[in-house]
Amino acid sequence: ASGVKVTDEVIAVFNDMKVRKAQANEDEKRKRKKAILFCLSKDLKNIVLDEGKEILLGDIGNTVMDPYQDFVKMLPPDDCRYALYDATYETKETKKEDLVFIFWAPDSAPLKSKMIYASSKDAIKRKFEGE
Repeated sequence: ASGVKVTDEVIAVFNDMKVRKAQANEDEKRKRKKAILFCLSKDLKNIVLDEGKEILLGDIGNTVMDPYQDFVKMLPPDDCRYALYDATYETKETKKEDLVFIFWAPDSAPLKSKMIYASSKDAIKRKFEGE
């Protein structure tokens, strides 16, 4: 492992997205995150929220028409990121929701970035599973 730490803020966002608040009122639902990006801090020691890189449920239908397309556009073309995406899909039987963890590493990202993100992926995955 790379020794990179996951900040409490990142864990709080994960826990908030993981817990589906069925009884939440409309205002609370609008503030829930549909998607969010995480990046390494400037000093490469922590995994932090990627400022401003999120889609709220309340944005959908207003500033965001296709949440998945907007999410893909948020991913940087030349650097790595981690992301959580609250995917909604339908099977023959039912409508489902799953929280999807994404490790984004485009070919155009610098090798050093790919290596540190790859070696830090287990740290964030462990936090997300264990919380």
